[in-house]
Amino acid sequence: MKIHQIRNATIIITYNNIKFLIDPWLMPKDYMEGFESAINSNIRQPRVELPLSIDKIVNVDCVILTHYHPDHIDKFALKALRKDVPFFVQNECDMKLISSFGFSDVRVLESETIFKGVKLYKTNCQHGKREIIKPICDKIGMPYDAMGVIFSEKSEKTLYLAGDTILCNEVKCALSEYKPDIIIVNACGATVLNGERIIMNRDDVKELADDYKDLTIIASHLDTVSHLTTTREDIKNLNLKNVLAPLDNEVIEL
Repeated sequence: MKIHQIRNATIIITYNNIKFLIDPWLMPKDYMEGFESAINSNIRQPRVELPLSIDKIVNVDCVILTHYHPDHIDKFALKALRKDVPFFVQNECDMKLISSFGFSDVRVLESETIFKGVKLYKTNCQHGKREIIKPICDKIGMPYDAMGVIFSEKSEKTLYLAGDTILCNEVKCALSEYKPDIIIVNACGATVLNGERIIMNRDDVKELADDYKDLTIIASHLDTVSHLTTTREDIKNLNLKNVLAPLDNEVIEL
């Protein structure tokens, strides 16, 4: 497999020779304001430009949207993607949203779905502590739920895309159930105004690395959003052999 880090949570996973585009957020640098409900709202985002042209990014076999948040998909992606591309989402609500933009093949990812020979399994997340963050999301009209995805095929190692989540029981249950060889974690420690993190940070990556020594950990969702608290340099400074923090436009082959 190949993991092509594009920018933020946008990656292209080539798995069993199938190209899966994850969370296409394709707007130019500084296009939108920081989130009012999060720290550093005065900093515009994305903080960096895309490292390659949009037409190269959207040339894929399939799109997976882990959740409909404005730092995971945007109008640039919705315009550039071909309307018949297979598009997997987490629930009926996201399916209706994506379909409303003219996409004709939008599917809710079930507990097990087969796409061109690749088995995909939806996993659960906590996009921040549920009891604290969900009421905030409800108040500002932003959906709380997100999903992770397991990729499985007999000729490939098992891959776990954890999605926007803190290190929680749901993640540990997925690790126990599916026993992946590789995990991709969103790890910039994005933080809201009350000080709560809504995704993993440096300490979570270290805990994963310490507790799952045979697991290859790839840190993504770095150095791009306004409300980050962990950088790519922070991850690299852990100096752990089983932790990788690819640069934007870097391709990791596994």
